[in-house]
Amino acid sequence: MNVIYERCCGMDVHKKTIVACVITGKKKEIRSFSTMTASLLSLVDWLKDVDCQCVAMEATGSYWKPIYNLLEMEGIPALVVNAQHIKAVPGRKTDVKDSEWIADLLRHGLLNGSFIPKREQREFRELVRYRRSIVQERARELNRIQKVLEGANIKLASVVSEINGKSSRRMLDMLAAGCNDVQAMTDKALRQMRKKIPLIEEALYGFMGEHQRLMLGLMLKYINFLDAEILSLDQAIQ
Repeated sequence: MNVIYERCCGMDVHKKTIVACVITGKKKEIRSFSTMTASLLSLVDWLKDVDCQCVAMEATGSYWKPIYNLLEMEGIPALVVNAQHIKAVPGRKTDVKDSEWIADLLRHGLLNGSFIPKREQREFRELVRYRRSIVQERARELNRIQKVLEGANIKLASVVSEINGKSSRRMLDMLAAGCNDVQAMTDKALRQMRKKIPLIEEALYGFMGEHQRLMLGLMLKYINFLDAEILSLDQAIQ
C-alpha cells in the first residue's frame, strides 16, 4: 500500500489516559500520557519534535476535545475518527495495539475523519446547546408550577394563555407570598387580561396550603434564575 504520511501519529483517547503511537519511516514509538493539561502539552511537544504530519484519534464522548484544541492551535492536522470505522480486529486487545493500528491506517490514508467545525463554530454550538438545555429546564419548572396550582385547585392556566406572562406572574408572586385576596390579585391583570377578570377571579379561588406556597415561591425564584441565565447566554451568543 502507498504511504501517505511518512510521520504520523495514532491515538487512543480515554478519560484519564492517551496512548499515542508515532510512526516515522520504519520506526514506531509508543508513549502514554495522562489527560491533564501539562501532560497534553508534553504530547504536543513530542509530536512537534518528530515533525508529525498528521494525527488520528479514536475517541468517544468529549475526551478528544482538549487534545484536538491544542493540535489545532499548533497547526498540526488532526482527524477524529468514528470508532465504527476502526473497530477491533483479531488480536488487537490493548490500547497500545489500538493506537498502533490507528497510526498504520492513517499512514496509508485509510481513515476518514469526522467533520469537526472551526473552533469559533464549536464554541458557538456549545453556547446554543447549553441555552437549549436551560430553556428545556425552564419549561419543566413551569410544568411543576402548574402541578402545584392544580393541587391547590387553582385553574389559572385554564384562563390565561401563558402561565409565566407578566399578569400571571404578578398574581403567582402574590399567591406565593400568602395572599388570599382574589380581587387584589386580579387587579394585577394588565391590558387585554383585564377583560378576563371575572374568569380569573373564579380561577384563582382555591385551597393553597403553606407547603404549596413554599414550593411555588421556590419555583418562581428558580424561574427568575433560569431567565437570567438565558439572557446571559443570549448576550454571549449575539
